[in-house]
Amino acid sequence: MADAGTGRSGGASGEDEFSGGLRRTLGTPLLLAFVVGNIVGAGIYVAPGEVAGVVGGGIWLPFLIAFVVAIFTAFSYSELVSKYPGAGGAALFVNRAYKIPLFSFIVAFTVMCSGLSSASGISRTFGGEYLQTFIVLPEILVAIVFILILATINYFGITGSAQLNAVLTVISLIGLVIILIVGVAAFFVGQADFSRPLSFEVPEGDALGIALLGGAVLAFYALIGFEDSANVAEETRDASRVYPKALFGGLLAAGGLYIAVCFFASAVVPTERLAGSSGPLLEVVEIGPIPIPPSLFAIAALVGITNTALINLIIASRVLYGMGREGVLPSIFSRCDPNRNTPVFAIIFTTLIALVLALTGDFGDLAGTTVLLILAVFAVVNVSVLVLRRDEVGHTHFRTPAVFPILGAITCLVLLTQQEAGTWLRSIILIAIGLALYGVNIYLKKRAGENEPTRPRETTRTG
Repeated sequence: MADAGTGRSGGASGEDEFSGGLRRTLGTPLLLAFVVGNIVGAGIYVAPGEVAGVVGGGIWLPFLIAFVVAIFTAFSYSELVSKYPGAGGAALFVNRAYKIPLFSFIVAFTVMCSGLSSASGISRTFGGEYLQTFIVLPEILVAIVFILILATINYFGITGSAQLNAVLTVISLIGLVIILIVGVAAFFVGQADFSRPLSFEVPEGDALGIALLGGAVLAFYALIGFEDSANVAEETRDASRVYPKALFGGLLAAGGLYIAVCFFASAVVPTERLAGSSGPLLEVVEIGPIPIPPSLFAIAALVGITNTALINLIIASRVLYGMGREGVLPSIFSRCDPNRNTPVFAIIFTTLIALVLALTGDFGDLAGTTVLLILAVFAVVNVSVLVLRRDEVGHTHFRTPAVFPILGAITCLVLLTQQEAGTWLRSIILIAIGLALYGVNIYLKKRAGENEPTRPRETTRTG
């Protein structure tokens, strides 16, 4: 890890410059838990099967590649968040770097759309093998009902959402620990084949390197949640010192856990059974030597899947609401239900987008869309670090060697080249919707004789 940099001294008082009035109550342990909780989620419960279909048994390697890409970008977030501890999210970093309202809006809307495509992809897996442990229903029907139920929860609001999220995260982690225990037990009884994680089977005509990059794109889906952590910097004590430690610690913990889970899953489950499974980790439980009820593990998996999707939909609607409130998008999105105080029109709009996405793509398609959108944002953030080097602040902050944001931008762009044409088309259509709304808002502002809005709301993402 790079040493804290040499920005002008100022200590904690320098953070006050960026404080918006929120209480700084989070220390290193709580922030570390927040980072881990926002990374661990649906991705690890569904992505290994998709990755196995691309690279064969060596599914841990694409996860390792994705982890390295995430680490490069984490260096950039560490510098930006510690430098601007009151600013949250990629859009505001980009706004500081380029001061182009339309560009900042595109970044904010892109982050929001990545959350919607993530929730939609998750909805397509909810009716898979995990739910089929209890009941078999058409997956499309389940996806539609799943999104509508989450939208209803979003509308009624959630009391104590932080505590609920913590409980659901613990349940998700327990599920992953179960996989590790089963894997170790399979090793001791001779049931695991450790040659499988070292074998690679790529589609005919594909080079191994290309297949690994394609697998890394899918694996990256399971690691993108750390972007959310930038949004709690204002509520973190001594964020300039604490945030980099928590971010790297959380990424190392989650990434290490993911790689271990993938390694054992491949060793325990034959590759042809693992590949393409909508419940790949359930296969481990069913084959493994420990008599764990599949229904019990399926509950942990469904909890992790639901938690991630719910957070994505809630955040997407709040981002849209914030843009409407700040005048970046039409003000209708800022209207709240008078009884529930929830942004009803923003919820309706984001729910409709999520439904359309769920009806037009499977998990692989929508995970690819999510990753494409967030990789584009990460590439811009990595460049923004270098642009903002000329901006001095009044406190000591983390300063990453320039090589890491450069590598971060390059690796993000390399993974972007592995996306299929259909994924690009879906992403472009989503951004075009945002640009259309932005243009409508400018037109309405001009008719009303008001000025064009200048900055977007901060955004968050969960992976």
